[in-house]
Amino acid sequence: MSPNDNNDHNMRLAVLIDADNAPRDCLKGIMEEVAIYGTPNIKKAYGDWSTRNLAGWKQTLLDNSVTPVQQFAYTKGKNSTDSAMIIDAMDILYSGNTDGFVLVSSDSDFTGLARRLREAGLFVIGIGEQKTPSPLIAACNKFIYIEVIRERSAKTETKASQPAKKKKSEPAKKSEPARRTEPTKKSEPETKPAPAEERQIPDSIIWLIADSILDLAGTGDNDYVSLGAVGQLIQKKRPDFDTRSYGYSKLSGMVKAIDRFEVVEREDKSDPRSKLVFIRDMEM
Repeated sequence: MSPNDNNDHNMRLAVLIDADNAPRDCLKGIMEEVAIYGTPNIKKAYGDWSTRNLAGWKQTLLDNSVTPVQQFAYTKGKNSTDSAMIIDAMDILYSGNTDGFVLVSSDSDFTGLARRLREAGLFVIGIGEQKTPSPLIAACNKFIYIEVIRERSAKTETKASQPAKKKKSEPAKKSEPARRTEPTKKSEPETKPAPAEERQIPDSIIWLIADSILDLAGTGDNDYVSLGAVGQLIQKKRPDFDTRSYGYSKLSGMVKAIDRFEVVEREDKSDPRSKLVFIRDMEM
């Protein structure tokens, strides 16, 4: 499920960054990703800033208005940063000033924290590298891979670096006698999305979509179910599911590329200007 399929974009979010287990080179991209889901009213990064390996974070923290929280290592080999971040998270939880948390780390030690925050009714977004252990991923409502964010940022920077195309000014045309107009050519048919195998959509993902449709079958007519409901169910089953990992910005574009599924749009009776999207598994 992509961010565009998420309906709640106004959450107050506390962004807590484990600087020992998060790359600083894509902090800007991380904050841009967080902005899709809500407003980060708290932004903190935890670490021992007196060490050499965190020295390069200073300018990045300033550029993104992230507050550094100093935590000395009391014992060699023990990560006291985790404890400081967990204690701070609980203080923020009980303050009642946030609707959700963003935990930026690939460390499984935060699995219990994510679980506890969800038990309190808050929405938990995890952001980490693909090496993140599965227990932490499963403990979050939504998990986003750093690699996806880094790729998105790279594409954005590439587009921004390209000069804007200027429209060439055409010389004024001389008036010509009226001519017989040729019949207009029919517009070319819209290019169909690339087949699933070309976009590298794994069979496991296709089966995940199919099973989710089957789970919801009976709620719609003629086996059609709401694509939004399918997306929400998939997100619950697989918090790390992200259509961008397979080259698609939205779930709707992804399922249209898979021959197995039929996608239709219908008018929203409550709002004629919008469309409701439904999906059917033709192999059911």
